[in-house]
Amino acid sequence: MVVGELSREVDLLIIGGGPGGYVAAAHAADLGIKTTLVESAEICGGVCLREGCIPSKALLHVAKIIDDAVDAESFGVSFGRPKVDAEKLRSWKNGVIRRLGTGVGTLLKGRKVEVITGRGTFEDSRTARVEGAEVVRIRFKHAIVATGSVAKMLPPSVIDPALVWDAAAALALTDLPGRLLVVGGGYIGLELGQVYAALGSKVTVIEALESLAPGADPELIKPLAARLKKQCEAIHVKCALKSGRKKGDGVEVQFEVDGKVRSEVFDRVLLSIGRRPNTDKLGLENTRVKVDERGFIVVNEQRRSTDPRIYAIGDAAGEPMLAHKASAEGRVAVEAIAGRPAAFEPSAIPAVIYTDPEVAWCGVTEKEAAERGMKVKVTRFPWAASGRAVAMGRTDGLTKMIFDAESQRLLGVGIVGAHAGDLIAEAVLGIEMAAVAEEIGASIHPHPSTSETIMEAAEAMLGHSVHAPGLK
Repeated sequence: MVVGELSREVDLLIIGGGPGGYVAAAHAADLGIKTTLVESAEICGGVCLREGCIPSKALLHVAKIIDDAVDAESFGVSFGRPKVDAEKLRSWKNGVIRRLGTGVGTLLKGRKVEVITGRGTFEDSRTARVEGAEVVRIRFKHAIVATGSVAKMLPPSVIDPALVWDAAAALALTDLPGRLLVVGGGYIGLELGQVYAALGSKVTVIEALESLAPGADPELIKPLAARLKKQCEAIHVKCALKSGRKKGDGVEVQFEVDGKVRSEVFDRVLLSIGRRPNTDKLGLENTRVKVDERGFIVVNEQRRSTDPRIYAIGDAAGEPMLAHKASAEGRVAVEAIAGRPAAFEPSAIPAVIYTDPEVAWCGVTEKEAAERGMKVKVTRFPWAASGRAVAMGRTDGLTKMIFDAESQRLLGVGIVGAHAGDLIAEAVLGIEMAAVAEEIGASIHPHPSTSETIMEAAEAMLGHSVHAPGLK
């Protein structure tokens, strides 16, 4: 150690203060574990809070208000054309981030978690170095890697990185482009595309695979795709980006559609082609931690890596790359470090696309069941038969449930419609508790509500659905 360097000895070191890291730190403190959290940003919360989940949902809320105002015309209520004050909107969005970031800091301070701002790297399996901080070296008994992920970029030979936005840049809301190209039709691309379309941009979406939101149930994506087609200038699937170059104040992009190469000029290009784990440059080569070919840290059910002292959670430890999965893993890792019986083995992890309509699912999908040769029965309840959906003018929804054909145990649920992301929590609980169709169907749901569609779809498994005659 260099003379004059400040050092610490702690029970638990956590590198990364996102939804996995700060939840793990808080839980560890509650269990009496002396914990230090190292975070490179000024506020904890991670990409999710600063430039992902939270700001995108704030802007999606604004987009929905604008779209609802347009939809209200069919009810006989007109508000006139909305005026968007980009600077005020940006200030409000940043205020949401500051408020939540301050909240995270407060809950850690209240638990006496030491938070060090700097970049942590491993020197060996017991020691980490922190760059940019007064405390330079930390010796630990255990460590948790919670460093999240970063956006994937295309090679410079295809398009200069300086010519594209990533999600963080798009959420900064520095300007409202007249024409916006969204490259990638997954969660982030569709959410941000819908935001900018509502704010007045002419949006084009291109997706290399056969459908939007690859990996989601195509049946659930249909209502969303139909709405997006009305909101966007164009949507192209099976479309490959060929190149992009600066042209005037814009970007000239070449992409291939139906075997033909098109050339169009856009004011901005948003690149949303996925994320990769942020596990390089952590000094993991100085430890016994193994990293797979995709950059994920190899962990067991306790989230322990191949180095007994080091754990990994969240995006750094594998898919799905979701904030709530990271938080759950953080709790498990801390429980294991505390010597308690713990394992990360959820029956269902919910996934949500927060567009309008929202798309949410958990458990086994119909396609996965078929691929595994599982004997299942699939039931559906169309929201056109829901009194609440009709009253809201949102009959574009669908609730879909997958049951074991013999035991009638709930295996999976998919929902598309207003507030599907809130409704899916009931499905997660049902799967985790091994609920069967009769239990769900017999549970009294409030009327009128879209939650009734879950009850009705369960009743269909029993051979009837009151509000959709003939649905079995």
